[in-house]
Amino acid sequence: MSISQEPTAESGTNQATLDRLYAIVAGDDSQDRACNAIPEDACTNVPQNFFLNLFNGLCTKLAEQLISPGLTLPWLLTAVGAPGALVGFLSPIKQVGSLVPQLFVAARIRQLARRKWVWVGAGGLQACCLLLMVPSILLLSGWSAGLAVLALLAVFSVASGAGSVSFQDVMGKTIPKGRRGRLLAGRAALGGVLTLIAGLALRFFVGEDTGSGPYILLLLVSAGLWLLAAVLFAGIREAPSEQQGGHNAITEAMKGMSLVRSVTGYRKYLAARAALTSVEVAMPLFVLHAYQQVPDGMNTLAVFIVSVGLANIMSSPFWGRLSDRTARQVMMLAAAMGGTSGVLALLLGWWVGDTLPVFYYAPVFFLLGVAEAGARVGRKTYLVDAAPSKERPLYVAFANSAIGLVALLLGSLGILADVWVPASAIMAFTALAYLGGFLSYIMPEADRMVEQ
Repeated sequence: MSISQEPTAESGTNQATLDRLYAIVAGDDSQDRACNAIPEDACTNVPQNFFLNLFNGLCTKLAEQLISPGLTLPWLLTAVGAPGALVGFLSPIKQVGSLVPQLFVAARIRQLARRKWVWVGAGGLQACCLLLMVPSILLLSGWSAGLAVLALLAVFSVASGAGSVSFQDVMGKTIPKGRRGRLLAGRAALGGVLTLIAGLALRFFVGEDTGSGPYILLLLVSAGLWLLAAVLFAGIREAPSEQQGGHNAITEAMKGMSLVRSVTGYRKYLAARAALTSVEVAMPLFVLHAYQQVPDGMNTLAVFIVSVGLANIMSSPFWGRLSDRTARQVMMLAAAMGGTSGVLALLLGWWVGDTLPVFYYAPVFFLLGVAEAGARVGRKTYLVDAAPSKERPLYVAFANSAIGLVALLLGSLGILADVWVPASAIMAFTALAYLGGFLSYIMPEADRMVEQ
């Protein structure tokens, strides 16, 4: 009898410890956990699910920064001679690939009782794509290297899109409202800490190495992190969902358009997010701009990686807590900071000159990193909180698919930078970012979106 009771007692102790840690990290110090809008039987699993999701985010955020389509891949492709027109499309391809196909998979995901497995499969496919980039970099150069990486990034992004619908739905089912913004912020902050450490290691141990070795290492480490993230997400305890009948993409698109016509608040959100997308896809443009003005090599890239990591560490807790109160204001502030980073980059190019020490330009990436973190936390938290739970996959998928097309249009800024000067693309980005701030200001708060 004692043998069978001992694990139970130990399990109870572990659960109590987990509950206390959850109360500290998530700020849930109430005696009665507020499991708003999630199944009652899932409430007892909240702390475990919170930390599995948190550490999953730690892995993915670190991997995203180490081999970021916004920073590392543009720097890498520029180093191997890929043209600016291709480099400028890296972040838009990431956005398009991950957002547009979501309309096609949302209905199928709703047919699954447990939707976490979509994310798990997507994570494994993303790891494979990163591994296949290794021979692309080693064996190719110029246009061929750029096209190969873009093709693999497109597959990577489609997997990311399927995982995104799954992630937001699983988060809505397993994490109470009022804790989701802190979870997203915690994922970004912890990922930022590890990114900072990795950036410092590259700065001091790799330094001025301009060969392909460090980039290959980054690809391999990032692939391993995606695999670990998939294992962690598989451990989340997800209650079965209602398995509604699926519809094809045309039916889903029609339903989404009906939402746009009938829900004014949703329409305003889409307009604000469309302009705010400029903040999320702009970093390659800043890489092209910086590459002309600062020294080449892994040392410079490491400084920029550290800057973005610091931005996530310092801003994410603030963004998370604010988004749990008002995600709309997070979107406003993120847009304003993004526009200001563009102004700062232009001033550096015009006033300081063509040759800059790397640390002069680092604040630009820091400010843009703060803005990008805020934009992501704000627009995700807003929609998860605002959308009705049963229709959340449709709201998310239609919004993401529509915004993916906007991101593709924004990729043309890379062509502008290539045929003219990168500063012209930065100017266009700055105007769009400030427009996103204004549109966020005039849209309703999340709890009133469906009322308009």
